[in-house]
Amino acid sequence: MKRTHLVLPVAGIVLASVGITACGGSEGSSSSGGSGGPSTTSRTTQSSPAAPATESNPAGDIPDNQAYVAFTPPGGGFSVKVPEGWARTGKGTVTSFTDKLNRIELAPTSAASAPTTGSVTAQTVPQLRRSVPHFAIGHVSVVSRHAGKVVLLTYQGDSAPDPVTGKVVRDAFERYAFHRQGREVDVTLSGPLHADNVDPWRIVTDSFTWR
Repeated sequence: MKRTHLVLPVAGIVLASVGITACGGSEGSSSSGGSGGPSTTSRTTQSSPAAPATESNPAGDIPDNQAYVAFTPPGGGFSVKVPEGWARTGKGTVTSFTDKLNRIELAPTSAASAPTTGSVTAQTVPQLRRSVPHFAIGHVSVVSRHAGKVVLLTYQGDSAPDPVTGKVVRDAFERYAFHRQGREVDVTLSGPLHADNVDPWRIVTDSFTWR
């Protein structure tokens, strides 16, 4: 009986030792899983630089503090405010102002009758469809500006390839046809699709005045 009492505690000690070893092995597995965690985090961190490709504020947004200056073409006839500091170019009677991805084009012409939504749809849209890459019409409507009622045509198209990178930008266009006494001025504003330039474009078009 005494031997039996002595053997049982030893067996208990052995079993306890085995249990401790098993627990230790379990902890080792947990530790291994833990080391796998940082490895996964590292891979996520390494791939995160690709995230900025999706921009919350698209390129082309005109700053809220942008200053504007009045512009009157050499021949007179009208005045309009344009963003200060933008590059100015002229081709015939057409004057353009550009900065990075945005553009304002002023095209005066003679027109015996005022444009209508019907005439813009029938005449202007086909012309643009032929000249603007991947042209897509938006809508034609009559809107009010300080100068009076104007016909607004919205559409989309691809920009010319960047001369350095070859990159093409999808642009959104707003074309306002101002008319008075046989004279028409088409003010076309363009910038990257989804850029938030509602306020700047309103400042420009509301500033248009006849002279």
